[in-house]
Amino acid sequence: MAKLYFRYGAMNSGKSTGLLQTAYNYEERDQRVLLLKAVVDTKGEDSVVSRLGVSRRVDLLVDTDDDLRALVRRRALAGAQREAAASLREVLDCVLVDEAQFLTALQVDQLMEIALIDDVPVLAYGIRTDFRTVSFPGSRRLLEIAHSLEELKTICRCGRKAVFNARKVGESFVFDGDQVAIDSGDVTYESLCGQCYLAAGGRLPDR
Repeated sequence: MAKLYFRYGAMNSGKSTGLLQTAYNYEERDQRVLLLKAVVDTKGEDSVVSRLGVSRRVDLLVDTDDDLRALVRRRALAGAQREAAASLREVLDCVLVDEAQFLTALQVDQLMEIALIDDVPVLAYGIRTDFRTVSFPGSRRLLEIAHSLEELKTICRCGRKAVFNARKVGESFVFDGDQVAIDSGDVTYESLCGQCYLAAGGRLPDR
């Protein structure tokens, strides 16, 4: 039975690079993959872009009200003979999702259905929390239901393991604002350990 995988890590932990490598590995063996990412992720426009400079156009851009299982099925079966009768597993070997934190909780459930009902493995890559250390809806749901959780590690400026994503505008750290601000132009992010995050002015949210 196929599984839903969540591979997560702070910024610069190699998530997009890992996704592109996985796609290459499948296709090297003549297996078909579909790459998805959310419309809100405007970095790279319609492509997955690795910080190492590698990029690839996605097969599907996903909006918040899209039914992912239906969307994947339509795209995978397009052009197949007897589309209505064909099973998804016959024409698709893997679904890969970049920046999965931007999905809704319902869309993560739909990814689980692709794995459990359609028997197609789904590998989702993303970050757990925003620049305020608050979880994204998609990441929260993936942590709740994914069959497999794998942390992709990177290091802080001090050498410790980075766990938080600190937002910078220009050269200054900021800790207030909208949850989503894509890394581009004046807005950038730095992966920090807990100690360096607090030292930079970050705070853990009041509950």
